Amino acid sequence: MIDRSSLTVVLAAGEGTRMRSSLPKVMHPVAGRSLLAHVLAASPQDAGARLAVVVGPDHEAVADEARRVRPDAATFVQTERLGTAHAVLAARAAIARGADDLLVAFGDTPLISAATLERLRAPLQQGAALVVLGFQANDPTGYGRLLLDGGRLAAIREHADASDEERQVTLCNAGVMAFDGHRALEILDRIGNTNSKGEYYLVDAVAIVRDMGLEAVVIETSEDEVRGINTKAQLAEAEQVMQARLRQAALDAGVTLIAPDTVYLAADTKFGNDVTIEPFVVIGPGVTIADGAVIRSFSHLVQASIGKKASVGPFARLRPGSSLGDGVKIGNFVETKAVTLGTGVKINHLSYVGDADVGANANLGAGTIICNYDGFAKHKTLIGKGAFVGSNSSLVAPVKIGEGAYIGSGSVITRDVPDDAMAVERGEQTTREGGAKRYREMKTKAKATPKEG
Repeated sequence: MIDRSSLTVVLAAGEGTRMRSSLPKVMHPVAGRSLLAHVLAASPQDAGARLAVVVGPDHEAVADEARRVRPDAATFVQTERLGTAHAVLAARAAIARGADDLLVAFGDTPLISAATLERLRAPLQQGAALVVLGFQANDPTGYGRLLLDGGRLAAIREHADASDEERQVTLCNAGVMAFDGHRALEILDRIGNTNSKGEYYLVDAVAIVRDMGLEAVVIETSEDEVRGINTKAQLAEAEQVMQARLRQAALDAGVTLIAPDTVYLAADTKFGNDVTIEPFVVIGPGVTIADGAVIRSFSHLVQASIGKKASVGPFARLRPGSSLGDGVKIGNFVETKAVTLGTGVKINHLSYVGDADVGANANLGAGTIICNYDGFAKHKTLIGKGAFVGSNSSLVAPVKIGEGAYIGSGSVITRDVPDDAMAVERGEQTTREGGAKRYREMKTKAKATPKEG
């Protein structure tokens, strides 16, 4: 067996024309992560791997996304759209640097796995010059057919060019390929533009390899894994497949999903042990849920950290920057944003807490609102350990509530409150004996009196 330790990965981040969106195709999300990011995450990341991402002109956002996900990625621009082989050769400089293997993938196949990309390289160790990824299609219409000769790949026949007999073949081309890196440029440079569109197609590499007396082979994977995304309908289908994978992985890891099909996860969601997720929960990117936590129904979490044995919801919204300590209780219709909640904090209902640090065991009553925005800038609120904020109170930031302080219900707090102090800020109550009775009599009489004119 030949030791093939070095690898160049060329990832073509092509742009679709049927997404009906101003957002570049590969920037559309599946499970909270761009299509491109999924493929980049699956691409080899060992020390011997170099990554080249080919983007279209005027798509700096795609190049930025590639570098964000994989800082080691080099980016290349395909200035003209002249086919798949032309896209790969836009990264000629990366290929020419030389590597044992060349792996070619595409940015619109978010379901492909790292294991499949690694399997694709294995036949190269046995002397193959080209390895093509194939799948058995439920409906092969429109796909290029992989035609075999004695178990070896003889040709890739596009659907339009296939004979009636060849159209019966269900083994189809996924587009992903691996080349012997020492011969890759020689093979790619022989691909011509003799087709009706004058474009350069990777599929022609099979015939070229055969003409060179070299070997081309196929490995197979599931149809789901190589789903390409060109329409919003296909994007939705990929989301469905990805969610099924993520739910199964969560269940396998010991997470209790009471109604799995109603829960939506992100690709990077992290769970501790004995976590319970109730029905109809949406978890966006950047969420970590620690041991024993419970996320109750109809809650929405994004970029949040949930401590051990914490409880969130039902009907709670945790926005980016929410950090909940162990044993925190967030109840129904509570929204948090950019907050740190210490151990045992309780915010049980109908509250907004943003841009704040709340000390351990503090209690924020129903209807507590932190007024963090003055129309121009956000300001910080600090609430000390063991503080109690009465119901229907407003804390106008920037303000500090001391440890053990008590805020009377209905207060609007605009100044700092010292430790263990009590603050009440509301208008003086006026009580008029019999006033309600007199008011009703007046209104009843007025209603009964006919209006003139």
